Amino acid sequence: MMKKILPIVLLSSLLSFCQGDSSVITELYALPKQLKEVSGIVYSNSTQLAWVLEDSGNANKIYGLNKNGKIEKTITIAQTENIDWEDITKDTNENLYIGDFGNNDNTRKDLAIYKIDKDSLNNSSVIPSYKISFAYPEQTEFPPKKTQLFYDVEAFVEYKNNFYLFTKNRSKGFDGTTFLYKVPNQAGFHQAQLLGQFKAKGGYQNAAITGASISPDRQKVILLSHSQVWIFENFNSDNFFSGKVKRVSLDHFSQKEAIGFKGNSTLLIVDEKTKKIGGKVYLLDLNNID
Repeated sequence: MMKKILPIVLLSSLLSFCQGDSSVITELYALPKQLKEVSGIVYSNSTQLAWVLEDSGNANKIYGLNKNGKIEKTITIAQTENIDWEDITKDTNENLYIGDFGNNDNTRKDLAIYKIDKDSLNNSSVIPSYKISFAYPEQTEFPPKKTQLFYDVEAFVEYKNNFYLFTKNRSKGFDGTTFLYKVPNQAGFHQAQLLGQFKAKGGYQNAAITGASISPDRQKVILLSHSQVWIFENFNSDNFFSGKVKRVSLDHFSQKEAIGFKGNSTLLIVDEKTKKIGGKVYLLDLNNID
């Protein structure tokens, strides 16, 4: 199983960073100590909990956090393995979906998404309603050349009965490009459809995409990196990159791994704990952004 190893440069940046008062995000609470590698978050109105999961090497469980950041509910996702769970999202009916598509080395052929029915969220153990498997038709080598490591994903949303995946570019000569793929929200195996691409500004540590979310009214899609977000609006199709985009610096650098809308203008952001930095949940209010 692949673990994320932070380069010395990133560790140095984290340790030397001073948040200050200029940050556009507000700290809400520290994560429980047992949650060391949260990689996805989604807020559920039906349970009034923020559901989080951890990535490779951790348990096949999801955790419901209350408004104070305490674990109120733990659910084992039975008959699954946490190969590399990287994000969690929901549909308009409040069903949850787990994205097991982390692919650091671009070698996986077992990419999957699991549906968790909202009516099962009171149980301590749940069998997924169904499994969606998929592949990228553009990928013909496992792994591809180092200049073509385009097939890792840490971010997705559900929209109109389809999933939309935003790739995390791990290629040599990183240029900020993220690809948008579409996968049907239907049980079985599918070939992902490439819809478009977007070039985020910044080097790898500031522009690699680590999280995504879609607003409850389906009018905004937001992408996350360690220090920035990109807000997409006014899209006329499901190629969200065709809409208007606004880049926002968070004025806060840490290993941010997850983002989720709580309302149409408020978001929760999570970072992993590295040394003494991070391991917290923050609030981003889009109404406070110029």
